[in-house]
Amino acid sequence: MAAPFDSNSREGVPKKRSAPIKFLVPLVYAPVLPLIRIALRKNPVVRDRLFTAVLAGAFAHGFYLVSDIYDAESK
Repeated sequence: MAAPFDSNSREGVPKKRSAPIKFLVPLVYAPVLPLIRIALRKNPVVRDRLFTAVLAGAFAHGFYLVSDIYDAESK
């Protein structure tokens, strides 16, 4: 006879993999950029400084991701 089915055995089921949080960060700051422009329309000095700071952070984060990938490939 065949062995009874074991419901705890997960040999055939692939493990659920989630994306690292560092790749999901753009989903946060991408919508923030237009919201800054819209919400601070009446205060252009603060709007421009905040927009520039968030954009610089986005570029720094992108540079970090790319340099991390190139560093891993070079080893």
